[in-house]
Amino acid sequence: MQKLKCPKCQRILGGNATRKKNGNVYYYYQCHDCKISIKESDIEKEFDNFINEIQEYDAIVNQTLLPMIKTKLDNPKDKLVKELNEQKIKFERIRKAYINGSFTIEEYDSEREIVEDAINNLESKIKDCDICEELKFTPEDILIKRDIDYINKIVYPEEYEEHTYMWKDYTRSEKSDLIMRYVDNVELEYYGNKKVRIGEVNFRESICKPCNELYDAGYLDKTDYALLGNVVTKLRFSEYLPIEKVSEIIFTLRQYYNVGYFEATYYYDDKVMFFNDYENRNIVRVFPIEDYQKMDKIDKLQLGVIYIGNDEKCLLDNKEDVFTTIPEKTNCRVYELDEETKKRKEEILKEIEKMKEDLNKKFNDVSQEQR
Repeated sequence: MQKLKCPKCQRILGGNATRKKNGNVYYYYQCHDCKISIKESDIEKEFDNFINEIQEYDAIVNQTLLPMIKTKLDNPKDKLVKELNEQKIKFERIRKAYINGSFTIEEYDSEREIVEDAINNLESKIKDCDICEELKFTPEDILIKRDIDYINKIVYPEEYEEHTYMWKDYTRSEKSDLIMRYVDNVELEYYGNKKVRIGEVNFRESICKPCNELYDAGYLDKTDYALLGNVVTKLRFSEYLPIEKVSEIIFTLRQYYNVGYFEATYYYDDKVMFFNDYENRNIVRVFPIEDYQKMDKIDKLQLGVIYIGNDEKCLLDNKEDVFTTIPEKTNCRVYELDEETKKRKEEILKEIEKMKEDLNKKFNDVSQEQR
């Protein structure tokens, strides 16, 4: 309600419902000016194309991690404790005023109820701060949690669905609440023989801004279409993160799954991303490993790719843990080599290549003698 725009005049559509003899209720959206009526079920089918991603983001980020991260970053506990003490002092003043006859019983009960509500609210917020400190969530955990969930969906699709409260499981009221929270309005459009479909979904700034900030900082992924061979699929992309952060995330994921890593190249002119052997790999996420925003000219860009093999299973004894927990961050680091070490490394590689050539030559000589 109050979200859909008429495909003809762009006014907000009104709502209506009819109850059939079998007791089923059917909902419609109508434009009284244009005399248009659209079934809600048709609109919801269109939403199914992307609503699960919104629901997944909401469950992982907005309902679980972001509030805790925000609580941790803002660190309001000291301020909350101070406010709590002030409210307790206020409560004591009200009690003494009532004893001294300054308040009637009605006035006392009214003031007491206000202060008690404030105290309960502050105590609840302080408790949330304590829980947050114990859980120690960070922005990286958003990316890791979404990676783990994506792998779970690939490796254990049935169990993933059992453990995840999906869009199809939502009540009508919960669906409405989710759309109200995220969507500003939805533009409808005609296609084919006067059929209606979703044109543009305009999201609220309150959700777009934190999403974009997390993405720009490298801590949120976005999904986009890609062509692998001759198959159109969807890949998860995230922004640049320093190699130290990338290595931490990979080693953290390896506590739960034997994820692999390789590098690919994206060619800007051809708009082609090139890497080999994607048939036997499920790509978890693709991301730049070069800070291209600081590069003067870009003709190609190196990408990192996290993947999991087709037959991989979780590494934990208790499989349930991959659905209910997040692996602890590891202390592994990847350090960049200094110039002297790089030079020595190149020399060693050349020596190895020379040894290979010598061995091949000897092998060929022996083969000729035997022949």
